[in-house]
Amino acid sequence: MGRRLVPLTLDNLEDLPQRCRSCVFWELDPVSGEAAVKAGTAALEKEAWISAVLLDWGSCGRVVYVDDVPVGFVLYAPPAYVPRSTAFPTSPVSSDAVQLMTAFILPGYQGQGLGRVMVQTVAKDLLRRGFKAIEAFGDSRWKEPACLLPADHLTAVGFKTVRSHPAHPRLRLELRTTLSWKEDVELALDRLLGAVQKEPALRPL
Repeated sequence: MGRRLVPLTLDNLEDLPQRCRSCVFWELDPVSGEAAVKAGTAALEKEAWISAVLLDWGSCGRVVYVDDVPVGFVLYAPPAYVPRSTAFPTSPVSSDAVQLMTAFILPGYQGQGLGRVMVQTVAKDLLRRGFKAIEAFGDSRWKEPACLLPADHLTAVGFKTVRSHPAHPRLRLELRTTLSWKEDVELALDRLLGAVQKEPALRPL
């Protein structure tokens, strides 16, 4: 099984699950996001956001391929580039951290260690860039796939709550701990990433 992790760019944006390609939940503030959806410009706004972050900050995501088929992705950026982050009661994200916006692995590819490799790749990237941690807003009442990751799944893979809230706690994962993860973390990580969205398949290359 050949697998590779490739930085997210405009060239491979189409390899994300269909609903994610035009989702601007994180990329725009709530009012602008709703307006973009109503106007039918969400996909263009997504492209514009990725382009701007790439030019200004650098890599903001990874796409995972197995035998040249896209099977997952992760999206992350400093909170200054994530307008929606200020809308949460537990904001702001710490100044030494990058926000984990969302992530996903196809159910058929879970349990193979892809989640661990993906997060470790992100950790190495961010450590080189001087960041110490990843933070995320969890959903304590998670019931179905959405843009927010389940809070209990985040804690299962090592995130610690830094600001509690009945619905949307803010959690933190120290990057250096991800580089020494053992295989027993993989199942929990796969559950976390696989819970984001359930789609039968991504568009094959």
